Amino acid sequence: MTSSPRIAVLASGRGSNLAALLAARARGELPVEFVLVGSDKAGAGALRLAEAAGIPTLALDPRSYPDRRAFDLDLFARIKASGADWLVLAGFMRVIDAEALRPWVGRVINIHPSLLPKYRGLHTHRRALEAGDAEHGASVHFVTAELDGGPVIAQARLPIEAGDDEQRLAQRLLPLEHRLLPAVLGLLVGGRLQWRDDAAHYAGRVLSTPLLLGAHGLE
Repeated sequence: MTSSPRIAVLASGRGSNLAALLAARARGELPVEFVLVGSDKAGAGALRLAEAAGIPTLALDPRSYPDRRAFDLDLFARIKASGADWLVLAGFMRVIDAEALRPWVGRVINIHPSLLPKYRGLHTHRRALEAGDAEHGASVHFVTAELDGGPVIAQARLPIEAGDDEQRLAQRLLPLEHRLLPAVLGLLVGGRLQWRDDAAHYAGRVLSTPLLLGAHGLE
């Protein structure tokens, strides 16, 4: 019997995208095993969600390490020890050291609340509003050493409405994020999405434009 793909998740906040992944698994849409949920914040809600689901957790304090590289090398050593095949960054608010990341490139995805390459980094909702954009969205991409710069796999798009402020826009986007991330992870563990030759490949071809989240999933 083939074992289910083993997934580790890193999160810094309340864990709503982790909750979406767990819900997708519970519905039978995501045939994976979650082997670790880690965080750089001991009080992160994501850790409490994992504990309630019986998933091993890990909290490391970056201030206990001499520098970012030392923290990341220890973190990724522990992820490797968990037996994880894939790593999902679900609201993990840190830039990862290139040396720690190198053995994992092609096996790490991140969800980012903007239509990349627009608005890498923080405050994406505010920046989209200040720019007068007509639409906003979320992206899932392969993680490389460049901040929010790896190949974009899929996006969810959302029209910006006249009454949107930063908080309302974020709230309206979340349900799309919660559909987007499980859908991409499903493609990855199912083998339809692959990392080859420093690029994302989908259904055997280089993915030249991101997949889009529609009413019935990724298109």
